[in-house]
Amino acid sequence: MTDFAGTSRGPVAQTPSRGTASTLARVRLGAGGPLVRVRVADGGVTHVVAEQESPASAGLVPGDRVLDLDGRVLLPGLWDAHVHLAEWASARRRLDLSGTASAREVADRVRDHGRAAPGGSVLFGYGFRDGLWSDAPHKELLDAALPDRPVALVSADLHAVWLNSACLALAGRGDHPTGLIREHEGHVVLSALPEAPAETVDGWVADACRAAAARGITGVIDFQFGDTVGAWERRSAQSPPAVRVAAAVYPSHLDAALARGLRTGSGIGAHGDLVRVGPLKLFTDGSLNTRTALCRDPYPGLEGTDGAHGIEQTPPDELVRLMRRAATHGVEPAVHAIGDRANTVALDAFEAVRCRGRIEHAQLLSPEDLPRFAELDVVAGVQPRHATDDRDVADRYWSGRTERAFAYADLLAAGARLEFGSDAPVSPLDPWLAVASAVSRTDDGRPAWHPEQRLPVRDALAAAARGRRLIRVGDPADLVVVDADPLAAGPDTLRAMPVHATMTDGRWTHGPY
Repeated sequence: MTDFAGTSRGPVAQTPSRGTASTLARVRLGAGGPLVRVRVADGGVTHVVAEQESPASAGLVPGDRVLDLDGRVLLPGLWDAHVHLAEWASARRRLDLSGTASAREVADRVRDHGRAAPGGSVLFGYGFRDGLWSDAPHKELLDAALPDRPVALVSADLHAVWLNSACLALAGRGDHPTGLIREHEGHVVLSALPEAPAETVDGWVADACRAAAARGITGVIDFQFGDTVGAWERRSAQSPPAVRVAAAVYPSHLDAALARGLRTGSGIGAHGDLVRVGPLKLFTDGSLNTRTALCRDPYPGLEGTDGAHGIEQTPPDELVRLMRRAATHGVEPAVHAIGDRANTVALDAFEAVRCRGRIEHAQLLSPEDLPRFAELDVVAGVQPRHATDDRDVADRYWSGRTERAFAYADLLAAGARLEFGSDAPVSPLDPWLAVASAVSRTDDGRPAWHPEQRLPVRDALAAAARGRRLIRVGDPADLVVVDADPLAAGPDTLRAMPVHATMTDGRWTHGPY
């Protein structure tokens, strides 16, 4: 009797009932895998057997639902390990400024959109990237385009906000000289603007979760700014989301979380099996596009100025203090680090605290830091779409260093665990875009950018599934069925991968079932 999962085929400990037991017949076990039957019941995988074996050996019992998947490929459920979910859900309804080539072009789009959709509420837009523009964002450009309506535009990397005078006045910052506000100050300004009602945002988030499930997503780490745990506690009291959620904690909410005894993995609300507390989000630096990522070398053109090397968001001693306090109470840290100096600071902090956790982004690394991820058991939460989106700005501002930028193959060779995310709305919440970018290192027809850092398809799929490479007996029934074998697919097919069905916790969240 063949056991492709490598484990016993007997029953496993079950969680409370999660619907009718199902046997997935004539399905390929993983990319390039053999035809098997997979039985799921009560939220878990109970049997994995060869297709040619008898139905009885697959654990079929009266009442099981048998689904013929006609040779499609069954993969472990995919995760987006870094998303700002409410921001993404809102951005799907905002003015899209991605692809704009100048501040003037942005102002023109704002004017045209304002004329087509008049109103007195704040006009929100997102997605501009000013790193390579020949002109600078300024409130006067937006004032001329739309003088009587507040305008707030969020940059693609979420590290800057550009406002017109009406919006600056609304936020209590009418004296700001340019209207372009970066980093923490920008988040504070945005929080002062009118927001959609919570129930409206919750509806948008539910829609975004369903859309994510349609692309094979079974879970996300939500790094939405603010009281993310509180927001998900409210949503969890209503209905189960279409994906699993790990809700990040920010330092301003850490005391409240610890006072409640919450720790990473604690269930939240009525659906605590799906919605749990995630990591503590901390920052060491800013971003590449805003030239605030903390680097060893100065940014070209900024030599000798304040901030020439980027910014230090959290001093090293304070970073260690916060990490140690959180880890002592069971909350794992997730440290934002983009520049090479910032990543060294973050790894030094993990070495001092000796706790498990994550570094988010890890975009520019010193060679001596590569093996430290594995040595310290620190996950590299990376976003491969950023490598293709930011290749030009990296070539300009990290000139001479880009062989160690977005160095996914080097990280993997050094033993690091990679987990893919989108950082949505920085890039779309679609795991196949990340897989395709990691495999091809290009998304616009140009030759691969630093092709030595490309990943094999199997490794990219594992990074998109939080390290899961096989479907085994005893695994949670978080699964995705795709119509094309990823091993035989080119980059274009990977990007547009047809997802037949998605199952989370034993429930179909997308597909015909």
